Amino acid sequence: MSWEIWGHTWAVDLLQGHLRQQRLRHAYLFCGPAGVGRRTLALRFAQALNCPTPPGAGQSCGTCRTCRQIAQMAHPDLFPVQAESGSIKVEQVRALQHDLQLAPYESPYRVALLLNLERATPSAQNALLKTLEEPPAHAVLLLTAEAPEALLPTLVSRCEVLRLRPLPITELETLLRDHQGLPYEQARELAHLSGGRPGLALRFHNEPEYYQEHQRWIQDGLYLLGQKRVERFQYVESLSRDREKMRAALQAWVTLWRDLWLCTTNAPVPLTNLAFETPIRTLARQLEEGQAARCLAMLEQGITHLDANLNARLLGEFLLLGWPYLTAVEDEIRA
Repeated sequence: MSWEIWGHTWAVDLLQGHLRQQRLRHAYLFCGPAGVGRRTLALRFAQALNCPTPPGAGQSCGTCRTCRQIAQMAHPDLFPVQAESGSIKVEQVRALQHDLQLAPYESPYRVALLLNLERATPSAQNALLKTLEEPPAHAVLLLTAEAPEALLPTLVSRCEVLRLRPLPITELETLLRDHQGLPYEQARELAHLSGGRPGLALRFHNEPEYYQEHQRWIQDGLYLLGQKRVERFQYVESLSRDREKMRAALQAWVTLWRDLWLCTTNAPVPLTNLAFETPIRTLARQLEEGQAARCLAMLEQGITHLDANLNARLLGEFLLLGWPYLTAVEDEIRA
């Protein structure tokens, strides 16, 4: 595991090559689904950029004060930018631009870390273009996003783009067993539940409450399939009061409807929610052709609309109205 990264060997080799050959780009864009390792890879790169005692070219010691502070996103020459109240705003980008113009405090480079840039407003992305076009010599910008297509093309064209993909399920199962000591069944479930994304699998393992919350969203989604309009609207009324919780629910329901779609098409692809395989397969038999695919597409679009600050309650009602009514398997769902 070079740089202590699970998978993405090609990306580590590329970044280390840039360091060794002193061919640094001024901006790197790490793309891939959430939990695939975008932020971890960016932080390892930042450590290699600024580690004062590297064991070799393109490496970092991982133990010095600089490396520890970067890992915790608390180094004076590292400037993380994340969504506030649902989005990255132009004021945050302008504050970052001011910080990057200053000389490094103690390291060779000032490093900007812009996380989930797809959640930046158009004005924030446009403001960032100025820095990408005329970057300070001592600054390196590390951007993460789910896909380049979610960003302005002019912004993407000024970055070195690294597209990270999930690991094969069996490979992640092995890593979880060998490096985390997980028993076979737990490693298998988390590898499937994360869809091959190492960061997400580790979060499910290290944060039991996060795992339990995901399972509750799946239970609720299955339960709602057996409810009529009134019960569904009552559920949405409560859920829509917290946009972040609603986003988490929609993301979990994407995995549920993907599983239902796979069952309806008899695709030879493993399901994500193995703990609910029996009720999912039972309910899938009640679906008409194309229903699961339509609901899946609506949910994926719904997350985009939620991030664009559409009315959460109306959005939730619209999405659940599009779900078919199925005879719930109550005992299996609540087991």
